[in-house]
Amino acid sequence: MEKGADLLYTINLKIRGQPCLVVGGGAVAARKIGSLLAEKARVTVVSPEIGPEIQVWVDSGEVLWHQREYCSGDVAGYLLVIAATGNPAVNRLVAGDCFNRQILVNTVDEPALCNFFLPAVVRRGDLTIAVSTAGTSPAVARRLREELEQSFGDEYGEYLALMGRLREQVLREVADPAHRRAIFECLAGAGLVELIKTGDRQQLKERIAQCLSLSWD
Repeated sequence: MEKGADLLYTINLKIRGQPCLVVGGGAVAARKIGSLLAEKARVTVVSPEIGPEIQVWVDSGEVLWHQREYCSGDVAGYLLVIAATGNPAVNRLVAGDCFNRQILVNTVDEPALCNFFLPAVVRRGDLTIAVSTAGTSPAVARRLREELEQSFGDEYGEYLALMGRLREQVLREVADPAHRRAIFECLAGAGLVELIKTGDRQQLKERIAQCLSLSWD
C-alpha cells in the first residue's frame, strides 16, 4: 500500500457554524484557529494558557476558551479536533479519543495521528486554492501558498464575482444548454482577469459583449 494511503489527505468540509475544538494555546494553535475562523466555524479552545492572538479572539467572543488541561472525553460533540499542545503525550491522548469516537482529528507534526489535514489556503473572493503535503512538510505548503499569493492577486476575486453575475444572466436569457456552454467557454477564455488587473474597463465590456452576443445556429 502506498504510504499514507489510509489517510484522508485533505478535507473540504462546510464547517460554517460547526463546533470545532483546538487543544493548545500557542502560536501553532493560533494559526489553526485562524484557518477555522476563516471558514466561520464555532471554535472552542482547551488550554491552561493562550497566546495574545488567541486572547484577542476570546475577548471579542469569536472563540470560547476553557482554561484548563485537556481531559479525556473533551472531544465529544465536535465535528473536528486539532491537537496542538506541543506535548506529544497529550496530543496522542486527544488523537486516541477522536479515533475511538470517529471524530476528525489533525495532530500537529504527527501525520500518523491525523485522519485529515488542513491545507495551506489562498483565498481571493470565491476563489480558494489549497495546498497540502499530506502533513509531511507544512513549511513547504506555506512556501507554495506564498508563491500562489503572488501569482493570484485580488483581481481574481473581482473576476469570479463578475463571472458569477454573467452566469446568472446567461442562465436566465439563453435556453439552449449547448449555446450556454459556448458562451461560458468564450467568457472563460476571453482574458477578462487580465483586463480587470490592468483596469481596461472599456475593453472588458467589449469582450463580454462579444461573448454574450455569440451566434448559435
